[in-house]
Amino acid sequence: MVVLLLFTGVCCAAPVSGAISAYVAVQTGLQDDGGIVEGGTAADIPARMLTAYKKAVQQVGKYRPTCQGMRWPILAGIAKVESNHAIGRNIADNGDIRPKIYGVLLNGSGSGQNTTVFPDTDGGKWDGTASGERAVGPFQFLPSTWEGIGADANGDKTADPHNADDAALGAAVYLCGNGRDLTKRAQLKAAIWQYNHSSEYVANVLGWIDQYTAAAKNPDLKNVSGKVRTVIEAALSQRGVPYSWGGGNASGMSFGFCCTPSGKSGANIKGFDCSGLALYAYAKVGIQLPRTAAAQAGVGQRVAAGLGTGALKPGDLVFYADAPGRDATIYHVGIYLGSGQMVNAARPDTVVRLDAVNAMSGYAGGARLL
Repeated sequence: MVVLLLFTGVCCAAPVSGAISAYVAVQTGLQDDGGIVEGGTAADIPARMLTAYKKAVQQVGKYRPTCQGMRWPILAGIAKVESNHAIGRNIADNGDIRPKIYGVLLNGSGSGQNTTVFPDTDGGKWDGTASGERAVGPFQFLPSTWEGIGADANGDKTADPHNADDAALGAAVYLCGNGRDLTKRAQLKAAIWQYNHSSEYVANVLGWIDQYTAAAKNPDLKNVSGKVRTVIEAALSQRGVPYSWGGGNASGMSFGFCCTPSGKSGANIKGFDCSGLALYAYAKVGIQLPRTAAAQAGVGQRVAAGLGTGALKPGDLVFYADAPGRDATIYHVGIYLGSGQMVNAARPDTVVRLDAVNAMSGYAGGARLL
């Protein structure tokens, strides 16, 4: 929880120096807005990779007929941690990824946290070297593992771990082993653990799965109209845009600046922080908000925290504070959708998404502007 507060507390505060690194298995390039799918249902996933994930879900039953609950956010969570969705690579129409993605040589040297020697099994066919093994492709399979679960998803008669379609289907086959029911959290955790025997890895992947699942849900706005609907639709249209410390203005996403209390810079990220998203959405109906969450709490009719989240209405700003009751300590703002959900630019290394109102700590009430 302490770490969570460090991240969530940076939404709209003043820049502070410091450093902390996220656990990511392979870093493949800086993310920008060019790889984001319109509408945000795919969060930060390049369109061709999302196609591969969805295609794998449709095909996995051929190989694992008793598996239940496979869905694209599961594959996306794995690929996010393993290769950042191959962002920075070229993904051809047939799914081939170039340049190919290789992990470190698993020779026990300690590089990349590998301490065990893995002898070569493929003569360099997939990993480009006969001197040992290294993980390959967007899902980072060892050649020996790929030999057992590799599948041809694009119909070219070759199961290639460097092809997005084949790799995604192979991952689905692997995760679906033993007739798992992935709708059950325990079995989903077991599948991820099988992929990498690390509690930290499992938690990281589950976090991304939950984020992509939330981003893919479409809220029910049938009873929302007028300016409130305009505000909400403006915010929803930015789902999938990356979080950027200091990013966002009345015109839309923008580059932010350095740095959050945890050392995260928005200077090279075009996107939104929490208050920047609120500022943008309300500008669509002619309301000019202050730049920070704490200042935004002073606009409109305050909805007291003591009334509970049930008092919120769609379009309300939702606030979170280190010391609820003291608006000067407000560190975060979201835009309420109804049914306990909000549009949220949560923290660095995430994207604009849907979250439960109780996903953040220190609920401090809301503000009604319309």
